[in-house]
Amino acid sequence: MASNSIDSTGTILRDARTRYTTSQREEDGAHGAFDAELRRTGHTPRTEVSVSRTDAPADVAELLGSNETVVVRSREMFDGDRLVQLANTYIPVDVAEAAGIEQVDTGVGGIISRMKEAGFDQGDTATEDIWLRPATPEEASRLGLTDGESVLTINHVGRTTDGNVVEVTQHVLGKGWKLRFSVPLS
Repeated sequence: MASNSIDSTGTILRDARTRYTTSQREEDGAHGAFDAELRRTGHTPRTEVSVSRTDAPADVAELLGSNETVVVRSREMFDGDRLVQLANTYIPVDVAEAAGIEQVDTGVGGIISRMKEAGFDQGDTATEDIWLRPATPEEASRLGLTDGESVLTINHVGRTTDGNVVEVTQHVLGKGWKLRFSVPLS
């Protein structure tokens, strides 16, 4: 099975081929994919989480098919003391309430496991759009970048097997990331 790694330079390999599988998200009691990935490589993951309700940004509202209030899980994700990622997850309120994911600690496997238990199984496919863009001044400051330096942004969209969007996560990655995907050739 593919596994994420961190090399001697500190580069984090984010292996999208397996990171969202239940076995990897819940490995050794991990509280989600990031936690499992860093633990697997002998590093110390740390995540600072805040949870709130707000109106979805326009791009997220379009993906969710609704302009209603959403639950936002904002996270700063660390490798030890090094901030390596900012992530905001937007969840429809009814899904968040049913899955019990408005608290900071969502338990083993994280929010995807709680959604699955509540009947919002994301099936076996997620969509991720990735682009390079200049960091906002706030992102640059938080990630230790110079103003306008580039960040990778991953827009993760989780859908139930019947196509309903139950999660949109916007990951912002600073320096030191490598992404791996597999694509069908036929």
